[in-house]
Amino acid sequence: MPKKRIVMALGHKAMGTNLPEQMAAAENMSKIIADFVQEGWQVAVVHSNAPQVGMIHTAMNEFGKAHEGYTPAPMSVCSAMSQGYIGYDLQNAIRSELIRRGIYKAVSTILTQVTVDPYDEASHTPLKSIGRFLTAEEAKAEEEKGNFVRQVPGKGFQRMVAAPKPIAIVEIDAIRTLLDAGQIVIACGGGGIPVMVQGARLKGASAVIEKDLAAGLLAKEVDADVLMILTAVDNVTLNYGQPNESPISAMNLDEARDYIRQGHFEFASMLPKVEASVDFVENGTGRRAVITSPEKAAAGLAGKAGTSIHE
Repeated sequence: MPKKRIVMALGHKAMGTNLPEQMAAAENMSKIIADFVQEGWQVAVVHSNAPQVGMIHTAMNEFGKAHEGYTPAPMSVCSAMSQGYIGYDLQNAIRSELIRRGIYKAVSTILTQVTVDPYDEASHTPLKSIGRFLTAEEAKAEEEKGNFVRQVPGKGFQRMVAAPKPIAIVEIDAIRTLLDAGQIVIACGGGGIPVMVQGARLKGASAVIEKDLAAGLLAKEVDADVLMILTAVDNVTLNYGQPNESPISAMNLDEARDYIRQGHFEFASMLPKVEASVDFVENGTGRRAVITSPEKAAAGLAGKAGTSIHE
């Protein structure tokens, strides 16, 4: 029987905010992922890390301020730390669920670096907020270090980082090898650890990568059959939040591109999901992307729920 390969991207709702929520979410997601494994799918998992990386960044900065000899951690290190502890919860939950079903497959988390272009246009307009709210004095100190901050009325200031597009996955050969061996792989967590190529070195970038764009790149690089993006809503919709809002059950590439041009999808949430889906589908044959909620994952794969993007 031919192998079926799927990349599943888990959004913020699917992974929770704090540690207890994350552990419970990992248990819930493990059942969904195990269903696909039981049906014969080779599975790679990409997860969100937005709340977790912000928490780590804040904790490391505060600890560095309070304890002499310690320093704040750069964004790339915070991203690596989030991949490790989210992956730990996920891989253990998936392993346990598979064993309960009599399925004995290894589950591995790959600390994944993703290269970005230092001259990406996104670097000029940082849009992703990170960490706690700052005082005016703290914000000035951040700006003196070359970081971007924005003022939030009534709350203070917050550091902003860029979200450049992913170019290449450094550990892609290891990921392919594990998938080919039938293992479940957790990779590109939080969009990957953003790094810039400097000769023979990889230098961490003060940025974050859109998790959905990294998932789309991973799906292309491992030649997946399906890219499934699990998010907080059951369907992609047109005119979101308006009285004439209408869900989309399916759209082809031309329709998806047209909706993007018309500005139907919110810049920081649904747009990268649709863009990643279009890029994945158009760069292969017989591929399909599905955007839906975790609860509708199985129905979405069967074409009975969610939004399907096809050729």
